[in-house]
Amino acid sequence: MNIGEAATATGISAKMIRYYEDTGVIGAPLRTLSGYRVYQDKDIQTLHFVRRARDLGFTVKQIEDLLALWRDRTRASADVKRIAKVHVAELQKKMLELQEMIGTLEHLSRTCHGDERPDCPILTTLGSDTGQEAIPKKKKSALGKGFEAHR
Repeated sequence: MNIGEAATATGISAKMIRYYEDTGVIGAPLRTLSGYRVYQDKDIQTLHFVRRARDLGFTVKQIEDLLALWRDRTRASADVKRIAKVHVAELQKKMLELQEMIGTLEHLSRTCHGDERPDCPILTTLGSDTGQEAIPKKKKSALGKGFEAHR
């Protein structure tokens, strides 16, 4: 299978397959005499693994660790579970941050008249020095963190 066929079979773009090869996430496939990549069944299986892991939001580093464990038949399942649990905690944290952002934006949207007048609490908040005006007390952290990170 060539890289285009591997991309179609796995749902990973050829560019990303090359990236995974270049960074060592996956091994380099065999090549023809003219230099074209040739993917075998084990390569496609590995790419499917990577795709499923990416779909679950694992980082490239986490995928590398999971691939190493997947290939190691003497692995301890506890090591795999630890990676999954850490990732679950990261996803839960992101979910809370997104919920806070949604709450903030819902509040700002409710306070905006949405008419022909130029005043808009959404823009006022985004343009303020602190990013905190008109944000409910419990919702300050999500918007405040974002502004602090970009200063």
